Amino acid sequence: MKNPKRVRKYFFILLLSLITILLIMETGFVIWNTTDPLKTCASCHEIRNSYETWAISAHREVDCKTCHGTALSAGTHSLMEKARMLKRYFHDHNVDDVRLNEKQVGKMVDLCADCHQNEFAKWITGGHSMRFTDVFLNEEQNKKEPANEHCLRCHGMFYEGSVASLVTPLDTTGPWKIISSSHKARYAIPCLACHSIHTPGQLAAPPDYANPGQKAYNQHASYPKAGYYDKYEKEHFRADALPKLQAWQKDRKILVSDEPLMRICSQCHAPDASHQVGTSDDHTPTGVHEGLSCMACHQPHTNDAMKSCRYCHPAFSNCGLDVETMNTTFINPDSPYDIHTVSCTDCHPGFVRNQNKPE
Repeated sequence: MKNPKRVRKYFFILLLSLITILLIMETGFVIWNTTDPLKTCASCHEIRNSYETWAISAHREVDCKTCHGTALSAGTHSLMEKARMLKRYFHDHNVDDVRLNEKQVGKMVDLCADCHQNEFAKWITGGHSMRFTDVFLNEEQNKKEPANEHCLRCHGMFYEGSVASLVTPLDTTGPWKIISSSHKARYAIPCLACHSIHTPGQLAAPPDYANPGQKAYNQHASYPKAGYYDKYEKEHFRADALPKLQAWQKDRKILVSDEPLMRICSQCHAPDASHQVGTSDDHTPTGVHEGLSCMACHQPHTNDAMKSCRYCHPAFSNCGLDVETMNTTFINPDSPYDIHTVSCTDCHPGFVRNQNKPE
């Protein structure tokens, strides 16, 4: 018969060893997550690029684990994910950067909403919060044109498969269905489509009140707060680095705003290869609104433009017409006078246009 005292002794030694191991692991876990990222995450060259852009971004006061979590934040899933990263590190020597996969990008929407609650509340009411079902199960659109790979450029920048693996059938007769059940409720245009967490930016700060000249014209121009994620390049481009839209109305070049944020809009709402305004899904302002930026009328996150007319026009314009009651798409979607293209002659048939100036 075993000696009870010896059994208890072994039991206490085992328990003490287990507690010691857990304390060491917990201590290491705390140290790892509180140490300067340069000595932990960014010590790997794959993460160095992301760290350097984060260090000069508006999110530089937010630590890595707030958005990326820890090795244990999602239980065994996190451990398996980190194990796959290690395997990739030792087996793929061509990796220069670590990128979020599509599922992780989807989770970022909730993380963004934790801090940016006001922006999220506005975004969820706008046209860009559509889910894959809203895009690829739209019968009106599908009857006009079958879904194709080009759709994913604007409605699925982070989708990792082909359109054939997302929706079926690829025709104009239907009925259509989303193949992957996990994509039915997934956002087609998530926050990271226009916003990069690591984009360079300044933290908000009050002006130098002792130096009035610094309050306005002498302040440094701030970085654009948005950009565009290119599905094929797998890179996020800041708005001011995007090319300015070039568009023509027959042989006349259209005046286009220099506003950097409009360049994001034109990545999806632009003319086709002919560069003629009004083709494809183009919304470039012409007519009386030529040269205006999309931001002049549309709110950034809601896309709402219901107050835009009164921002520039009084209730009664100089010609005596109430611009907010004119028969345009501003109040009537079926109006023949699209607010993006409405001209002087639409309301004033006898108007003679100066051919040397835009309307």
